[in-house]
Amino acid sequence: MVPPTTDKAAIDQKTWPNVIGEARAVAEALPDLFVEARHVASAIIAGWHGRRRAGPGETFWQFRPFNMGEPAKRIDWRRSARDDHLYVREKEWESAHTVWLWADLSPSMVFQSRLSSVSKRDRSIVMLLALADVLADTGERVGLPGITRPFSDRKAAERLADALAHLGQHKALPDPSGIQRFSDVVLIADFLDPLDEITKWIAQVAGTGARGHLVQVLDPVEETFPFSGHVEFHEPEAGLRLTAGRAEAWRESYQNILAERRARLQDLARKAGWTFVVHHTDRSPSEPLLVLHAALSGISETLSQGGA
Repeated sequence: MVPPTTDKAAIDQKTWPNVIGEARAVAEALPDLFVEARHVASAIIAGWHGRRRAGPGETFWQFRPFNMGEPAKRIDWRRSARDDHLYVREKEWESAHTVWLWADLSPSMVFQSRLSSVSKRDRSIVMLLALADVLADTGERVGLPGITRPFSDRKAAERLADALAHLGQHKALPDPSGIQRFSDVVLIADFLDPLDEITKWIAQVAGTGARGHLVQVLDPVEETFPFSGHVEFHEPEAGLRLTAGRAEAWRESYQNILAERRARLQDLARKAGWTFVVHHTDRSPSEPLLVLHAALSGISETLSQGGA
């Protein structure tokens, strides 16, 4: 196992009790979340059995958008001639490849409103473990970037759950240093962190040639902003408080800002040749996972964008 990139010495003494509390909360929740993830994965696997996948030794080709700065010799001119875009042909699925999985478990993900029966954090963990279970069923290697080495194991979800239970500080974005070409990266997060940090991370991972899949997880309240009257808002990561005298007067501005941020995220994903999907915690986790699995299996070249 690769040691975590953050150790106790790197964390402020005042912050450390909160870090321990967050880690303990995740560890205590994991057994129930693991059971739920197995149920979700079983439903997805049942629906996908019978579809033909490439066996060992078979060659599948995938096409991705050409990135500026790459050698021109990588361009597949025959495929590019079909439309106005340049594409690169890459050999994949000849053998098990690596799918890196990451769920943002930072404090903002703990949020849960009365409109949802689950927090963003718990839903993200369920989706990560369920996807690991599905991928293990098809023989793929999975791993947590910066935390574990990639491995192929029918008990992949259990191993990842154990790794999550022993995480120290919970970071929104994983360490991209071990991510390599011909791998996939699935990032499940609320993407409410500074956009410049997200942009930098996407650029780093895209620069390796890996494919990325972004899943934005939001509570329905974060989407609709149904507040009115006197409301005090709490920002869990910086500890900020903001009081609104007439919260309903903020709704339109808030929704415009959220829509603008989502458009930026979609644009970042599109330019990198990545996929992007939105999931709300009052909906079934199977919905985005089915779309993700289709993309990871190479069955669909593009991932339909929008709410799930």
